Amino acid sequence: MPVFLRKQPLDIPSPTEKDWIKKDEEEDIFLKDPYEFRDTLPQPYRMINKLVNLLLERTWEIVEGPQPLQETRQPKVPPPKYPPSSEFQVEGRANCMVATGEFIFIGFSMGLSVFSIPTCEKPTCEKVCAWEAANLEICAIKVSNFGSSSYLIGSVDDLGIARLFYFFKENLLAIKTINEVEDISKRNTCVALELSRGADYAGFLLQAGTSEAWLEIYRLPKDSWLKEAENAQNVALTVPANTKDMKVNQANLPEKAAVEVDKKNKKSPEIQGLVAEEVDPQVLLSRLESRLLPPVLLLKIRSPKPFAPSTFKHPYEALMKSDDGSVTGLGYNHMLKESQWERQEAIFNSTFQQYLETEDELEIKEEKPSNAMFHFHLPGRTLPVGTEFRAEPDMPIALSIHWSRSHNLCFYLLSRPSKEKIDSDPKPDMVWPCASPLMYSAITPCSSYLAFACEDGTITVWEKSIGFPLSVTVLPEGYIIRSIQFMPCSPSLSEKVPGSSEVLASTKVKLLVLCTDGSLHLITSGAKEFDTKLLGPETPNQTITAIATISSLPDTVLIFFWDGTAILMDTTTEDYISQFIMPPSYKVATSWQPVFSVDTQGQYLLLQGIKQQTETTFLFDFTTYPFTEAFTLKAKEPPKDLAVAVLPWDKRCNIFLKDSLQRLSTISQQMPECWSLLQNYAKALAKGESQEVVEEEESRDAEEP
Repeated sequence: MPVFLRKQPLDIPSPTEKDWIKKDEEEDIFLKDPYEFRDTLPQPYRMINKLVNLLLERTWEIVEGPQPLQETRQPKVPPPKYPPSSEFQVEGRANCMVATGEFIFIGFSMGLSVFSIPTCEKPTCEKVCAWEAANLEICAIKVSNFGSSSYLIGSVDDLGIARLFYFFKENLLAIKTINEVEDISKRNTCVALELSRGADYAGFLLQAGTSEAWLEIYRLPKDSWLKEAENAQNVALTVPANTKDMKVNQANLPEKAAVEVDKKNKKSPEIQGLVAEEVDPQVLLSRLESRLLPPVLLLKIRSPKPFAPSTFKHPYEALMKSDDGSVTGLGYNHMLKESQWERQEAIFNSTFQQYLETEDELEIKEEKPSNAMFHFHLPGRTLPVGTEFRAEPDMPIALSIHWSRSHNLCFYLLSRPSKEKIDSDPKPDMVWPCASPLMYSAITPCSSYLAFACEDGTITVWEKSIGFPLSVTVLPEGYIIRSIQFMPCSPSLSEKVPGSSEVLASTKVKLLVLCTDGSLHLITSGAKEFDTKLLGPETPNQTITAIATISSLPDTVLIFFWDGTAILMDTTTEDYISQFIMPPSYKVATSWQPVFSVDTQGQYLLLQGIKQQTETTFLFDFTTYPFTEAFTLKAKEPPKDLAVAVLPWDKRCNIFLKDSLQRLSTISQQMPECWSLLQNYAKALAKGESQEVVEEEESRDAEEP
């Protein structure tokens, strides 16, 4: 039986309302525990007692927490270990690498090298060509394939200088240096670069100091490059090793062959003059390099300016600065005066003073430069292109970008008018505002799905081909997002696509989310299903440093741990499939930031190892390992829910249209029934209202005398 003791003596309250006890204070007057009156500790011992009790409770929760998890989760069987298939060495230190097609592109401490991927005829990786420069270290590279054996390479060195290279037929040519200047004081650095699929566009994010940042988008004349390379190849095949031999050989050639040589040389007047002057292959390459057309600057997008009080004197001035209103703007053309701005800021600071003081203590005083993430988009229903522009299915038509500390995801169409000035700081063609600042984003190769993560841990996955969000996820408190990326779908799905919207509605998309604490999350999004699960690490002392997906092995992820372990995991069962190990006395170089690459076909893994300051690149051939057979069968018979994930937007729209036409007859038959139901419902409502009116009139007549 509870006993209530009053803290204060029982007095008769005064008649004034001012001295009455408020309802919020009634609970503090009574003590539910009779011993609390005697055992109350004075300050500061009461606060110490609370802290000690809180510490003991949290410690006990940590002790009891892992026990149920360990009981439910079965211990994982150690995966089989596989050694590398081959190895090769690079002169200097390898900083980055990309494997695509038949070649391996490596940026190292003295330039850029190209190696061949081993085949049955050549079982080892051989050096094809290189571009070397003293005191220059390539730190990042991007590669895009176009044409047959033609690749565009973008690189950034340790000084922040960005360059474009053209690789064809075992030759590497420098096209353009993007941000190189003669005056070092005016130099700007490149912090990020992206190449569109098919090498139609290239983007470079540049910074000048700590305050100014902008994005430059270039249109690439790849057709002209292919033509020049073809002409140079024809000359290389017909021109002898030196001028004297050329004259002798042409004299000894048959009449028909000599005519063919003359025809090939007449294709390009400059090449014909080159044949007459020089025939050294290096001279041919240098002349070809000088004739390659440079990229054309298409867009120059500057970082958003901070919001400031309005300078407009009249609302009409702000209205004149605005567009036609068809696009959501960035909010700069407002009418908030300086006095209103200061008043709102003072109210905000007084309301959230304690939180602002905490942020000021944790915040670094140095001003961080503005950063951004950007992607190229293929045609889709969410991008308003217009009827005057004919979009190719495999050619990007738009660019999306979000800046650090910005709430807006901005889209810019790449079909710009030729008369527009480059430095005009163009306005975005479409703006997606978000409730929290955007941090990271990712897009699938087919541009059908877009995901972006906000600062508050919210992750949104959009189905761009249809135009609606598949899922909105909020990570648990304490997780800070480090990177996001989509898991690839099976490459053979496009040939086995059923033409039904039911399959489209059941499509599932998987997104990998890596957090700063080394945890890895898998988000599965779909129109009818949604799931989030934690993939790792298995133990708290393991920390995931990097992840990669493999296109030929569906539902798998390659995980690199802090200790240099490289493990392949099956995300459906959360089991470890295999572990890729180094030879004895070797370890992964820079295990906290491993240098690796998985080729675009998902056949090889390249991993940089080190042994006593001697670096070696190891190649793991997935096709030689037994675990690939099960995943190959899985790729040949894919589930229906993944069948549409690789389709472009136009084919998806055709599927929807075809299904709608098939259901049109059924809908037309159901329309009369629906109308009859509505008419009956309307009659019932009308009858009920008339009955209520009659009852009201009768009651009114009864009340009147």
